Amino acid sequence: MTALDQLVRPDRYPRSSRYDPAWLLRLDMGPNPLWLLEDLARDLDLRPGMRVLDLGSGKGATSVFLAREYGVHVVAADWWVGAEEAAAVFAEAGVSDRVDAVRAEAHVLPFEEESFDAIVSVDAFEYFGTADSYLPYLVRFLRPGGQLGMATPAMTREIRELGAIPAHIKKVVGWEAIAWHTAQWWRFHWEITELVTVTSARPQQDGWRDWLLWTRAVAEAQPDGQASHQPVIDMLTADNGELLTFALVTARKN
Repeated sequence: MTALDQLVRPDRYPRSSRYDPAWLLRLDMGPNPLWLLEDLARDLDLRPGMRVLDLGSGKGATSVFLAREYGVHVVAADWWVGAEEAAAVFAEAGVSDRVDAVRAEAHVLPFEEESFDAIVSVDAFEYFGTADSYLPYLVRFLRPGGQLGMATPAMTREIRELGAIPAHIKKVVGWEAIAWHTAQWWRFHWEITELVTVTSARPQQDGWRDWLLWTRAVAEAQPDGQASHQPVIDMLTADNGELLTFALVTARKN
């Protein structure tokens, strides 16, 4: 069985397993976004007709998934990927009528306040959401009672507690690991504002294994993949689930 074949896992991710792994690999920008989103969405109440902001939507895989699986209307916002490039993905997937592509920086969002029923962010929040002032800014765009959900690379122990970034992690991601917090850190970070009530904050079970499985598939599928992705494979193998995972956090606006 190839690494690509192992990406079809209906026992763990029944919705994601209906998607062509080769299609998803073409949109690769990091760990498997559909696995993360499917797991995260178990803690959300997404219903048809809702207006959802997909913040840090990348090349659009998560936006396609949200529109198809939950019947929501998605605004796909990303800074690194242009709206035209993302729109082509949505057209190919047949969801252009339910997904709007917008180029936007996370700190300067071009939306009306209280205009979304939910905001979802998959493998992006670590780049812009750790500042104390960010959640108060972001929740302005949620309607009262609106939902917030994010999946982000995480640690099982805080870097501050460890006293240093572990060598096997520092070698690959350097200082960026200081933004990889525990799920409980995120719970406190959000709830202390009293702007939201956290409904779930959990480390993803075997998140590091999913990350490793996906990275091996990407390395196998891309021409120069082995060389470029081997450092991440080595990092995850060395860690063996001791420190690395993903945090899945959801909340409702008070």
